[in-house]
Amino acid sequence: MFVGEQPGDREDIEGKPFVGPAGRMLDQALVEAGIDRAAVYVTNAVKHFKWTAKGKRRLHQKPNAGEISACRPWLDAEIAAVQPHVIVCLGATAAQALLGREFRVSTQRGQFLSRPGLPLLFATVHPSSILRALDDETRELEMAAFVRDLTLVARRLNH
Repeated sequence: MFVGEQPGDREDIEGKPFVGPAGRMLDQALVEAGIDRAAVYVTNAVKHFKWTAKGKRRLHQKPNAGEISACRPWLDAEIAAVQPHVIVCLGATAAQALLGREFRVSTQRGQFLSRPGLPLLFATVHPSSILRALDDETRELEMAAFVRDLTLVARRLNH
């Protein structure tokens, strides 16, 4: 099970998670890591697209703790229904929703963690962070690190 932050503009329009640019990055990384996207459940910690208007564009706004908390029952219900072996938290919002507000992806990325009442957890970056890299070289390095993280998950599931 992969958990992101919240739907983006494309996801809000189409009603499906990770179908926009970040979804394409996730799809590419899953292929490179040997994980079948059709075999995983993909969702978000927050169920609505929080945005602000800028002209005709809808720009993403980070959800606050209250919004994350309000959406937690839906995430818990998804976890109960799917019964995943591993939950991969994509980015800080997803990780903090499941691992606590003190969790930092920047320092705890790539570790398998246990929490009472939850399956094994693993946190990595959100694919949108790769898209925001300052240059092509940094983007390639970040994508390679993301693929390495997902490869760890694939290996764990295969053993």
